[in-house]
Amino acid sequence: MTSAQIGAKWIKKLLEGHPDRIHDAFRMSKRIYIDLLHKLEVDHELQGSQRTTAREVLGLTLYILAQGGSIRLAKERFQHSTETISRYFSKGLTSLLLLSAEVIKPMDPQFREIPAEIRSDARYMPFFKDCVGAIDGTHVDARIPVEDQVRYIGRHSTTTQNVMAVCDFNMCFTFALAGWEGTAHYSRIFARALGDNRLNFPHPPQGTQINIFKII
Repeated sequence: MTSAQIGAKWIKKLLEGHPDRIHDAFRMSKRIYIDLLHKLEVDHELQGSQRTTAREVLGLTLYILAQGGSIRLAKERFQHSTETISRYFSKGLTSLLLLSAEVIKPMDPQFREIPAEIRSDARYMPFFKDCVGAIDGTHVDARIPVEDQVRYIGRHSTTTQNVMAVCDFNMCFTFALAGWEGTAHYSRIFARALGDNRLNFPHPPQGTQINIFKII
């Protein structure tokens, strides 16, 4: 790793340069990047080391996520070894996952109010007044070790994760469960979300009947 354009210097230039550059690299503005860095450092244990800073750890994590890049591409961009990139990418992901539990949740965990979109529409109110959101699944491309690929090969003969997500009537995500193999059925993932309290699935108030409607 002999390039003078090391990762820390590159990120510094992004922060000082044209706004489009940092948005193209990380899919977010400079202001959001700085706020996110502060949040992760203060509340979610994001740290650097003697060789790098928390700012660079977040930068390389976002670079891989935003560009769909590999550890090898990040190694060249940030001028660190494969082991260092892999280790700090893992740290960055861990901090983002801790943040996700704080952000991806219902605005009203008790679901005390009927959403305005339902309350103000006579067509839906009689049938959906107790509806708290919409659930669906999607397949996301995944890079899987060769020995585990068979379980992740989905309907289109590619390796995918089956991701379940819940959103409210403001189109904000209130729950997400990723990591399931592409062959897993949606009902299996939903049953796991309901039954595992560690996942913090947003249950309706106690005593409310749960009904699932399939919208075609």
